[in-house]
Amino acid sequence: MNMTPVCPFVKASRPDDNNASKKSGENSMKHQVESESKGKKEVNDSASTSPKCPFGYDSHSFKIGPLSCTVCQALLFDTSKCVPCSHVFCKACILRFKDCPLCGADIVKIEPDANLQGVVDHFIEGHARIKRSVSSDKGEEATESKKVIYEDVSLERGSFLVQQAMRAFRAQNLESAKSRLNLCAEDIRDQLEKVGNTSELCSQLGAVLGMLGDCCRAMGDASSAVAYFEESVQFLSKLPKDDLEITHTLSVSLNKIGDLKYYDEDLQAARSYYFKSLNVRRDVVKHNSNVPSQVLDVAVSLAKVADVDRNLGDEKLATDGFQEAIDLLESLTLKSEASGLEQRRQSVLDFLRSQLPDKQEQAEAPV
Repeated sequence: MNMTPVCPFVKASRPDDNNASKKSGENSMKHQVESESKGKKEVNDSASTSPKCPFGYDSHSFKIGPLSCTVCQALLFDTSKCVPCSHVFCKACILRFKDCPLCGADIVKIEPDANLQGVVDHFIEGHARIKRSVSSDKGEEATESKKVIYEDVSLERGSFLVQQAMRAFRAQNLESAKSRLNLCAEDIRDQLEKVGNTSELCSQLGAVLGMLGDCCRAMGDASSAVAYFEESVQFLSKLPKDDLEITHTLSVSLNKIGDLKYYDEDLQAARSYYFKSLNVRRDVVKHNSNVPSQVLDVAVSLAKVADVDRNLGDEKLATDGFQEAIDLLESLTLKSEASGLEQRRQSVLDFLRSQLPDKQEQAEAPV
């Protein structure tokens, strides 16, 4: 589906009319009629234009706009105003300061700015989509009026929301990140109802649910994190496993549940989730053995399962798992330009080798 983001705050500019000079008599009247006809045509054709957000938030480049917090660099959330300087920030951001980050003035108190937050919320609601229909109903031509329906472009809007969420997340403004991701998830669910379970939409929803899980985990809410990760797994497990993006997101969510169970000392549950992730990645490698990153993922999953086995007291099973991962990575051939993957391969190999019992101790041990 080819969709173009439309910002409701943009106004289509009328092109300059080279024949705009006034003429007397019939020529002047003729120009007026032509101008009105042209205006009506522009209304009907406005859906085909590609307007840009006046604040620059539809740009893929880094942008801090007038509705952004200068601390977390994301859109304002729970907007708060410093007194007396009146500079505004996200509440979670400004509470870390005693002096205004912009002007250095002492902060006497912090007040909520509900009006500005309302503007931000309306901007977010409208960015990259218009839900309403616009009709060109003009006098005698009312019967010929046409509706201009703008598409809901969740993919473009989703990129915008995820960008803002990740900025907030990196700055530890977690409530802001969670709010933007929830909006993104709602948008994608709406699109799924309209166009069906496409691989692109499904993988995006799975990823967003996983990021929501990350937010909850960072906030110390492990139970909600597990719920989001499990929802991601439940959703992605229903989809065909021939899409690498979907299987990667699925395996990552399974591993994250395993991590939470591991930290909660529920080792059997942790192993179960790690093993499910391992099986997903093994199935992928069967059909994509020439993709080095997939082989690396299998080695990481083997290490996770082996680590749990060791903690459960099964040293032999753990050693076998570590050795299998080592053999897999040692047989992996990377192209010279894949320097990043080679660094990762070597890093994982170093860890795996450190987990094996010392060769000398093995030789000295009684048979």
